[in-house]
Amino acid sequence: MNIREKNEKMEMEYLSLYAAKSCESMGRDREEAQCDIRTVYQRDRDRIIHCKAFRRLKHKTQVFLAPMGDHYRTRLTHTLEVSQIARTISKSLDLNEDLTEAIALGHDLGHTPFGHAGERTLNKVCSLGFAHAKQSIRVVEVLENNGLGLNLTKEVRDGILNHRTSGTPHTLEGKVVRLSDKIAYINHDIDDAIRGKIITENDIPKAYTEILGKSTKERLNTLVHDIVKNSYDKPDILMSQEIEEAMMGLRQYMFESVYTNPVAKIEEIKVKEISFYQINHHYSITNDLKLTAHSLIARYLEILIAQDDNIDTINTINLLLESFTNELDNELIYPKFITYTP
Repeated sequence: MNIREKNEKMEMEYLSLYAAKSCESMGRDREEAQCDIRTVYQRDRDRIIHCKAFRRLKHKTQVFLAPMGDHYRTRLTHTLEVSQIARTISKSLDLNEDLTEAIALGHDLGHTPFGHAGERTLNKVCSLGFAHAKQSIRVVEVLENNGLGLNLTKEVRDGILNHRTSGTPHTLEGKVVRLSDKIAYINHDIDDAIRGKIITENDIPKAYTEILGKSTKERLNTLVHDIVKNSYDKPDILMSQEIEEAMMGLRQYMFESVYTNPVAKIEEIKVKEISFYQINHHYSITNDLKLTAHSLIARYLEILIAQDDNIDTINTINLLLESFTNELDNELIYPKFITYTP
């Protein structure tokens, strides 16, 4: 019995009845020889960490598109915070921590520069639409590894594809990540908004702070404990009604007070005015499948220069777009969306 087989046996003996077991995985699209040390989910986690798309997350921002300072979150730090929260919950529920971590680390690989502003802009340009969760699947199935993809297990890809509010993951580990994503971005976005002087802690409605807590630490502690308490030894990931309503109310407050706040989104106006909207007058992605990201970037910068925009802004946008080049380069590639039958 090698190390992997020993770990698989331990999973069967000690994990929850409802946990995903490595030895029961539905496998990969392309069969591979098993590793003698790592389980399939551990290998998926490692492949994600070492891929180019994961490294590009460090240049992609969250609430503030071009923040001044080193302490604001990026997609990379957000991903790590989601992973930490999700692993804590999964470990407490005796779920598969390796699967949870792999899904968490891969859930935002397809996110654009400029936060959700970039996503909305591409969605208007692309005839088939654009959603970062679907782009994350394109990244791991096709775009990485010179068109071969990472060949991840179906369970990991299912969790990545379904991590948004509208998604329905088929594993409890995927459901843990789906909730952890919300917990992470609501709380760290509050932290960033306070740092950016958009709001103060006292501005947050007491209807939510009295239930969830009066600091990021307290709110995280409340939310994690509530999920563990209500989900332990159950076939679903649940929250109490009071805590869930407070969390969703706090999320709505963030949309109204921060996510659409003109101070936080001042750079987003530039994205909408000068980016792919104007490029689309000169090029059609749907009619020219050989149009590359490099040519988009070149035209993008021409427009900026013609508008006498600030050179620092040009350089910043150029850097961010370069981080997205590999995802748009070559011909348009569509994912072979997975079907998951538990």
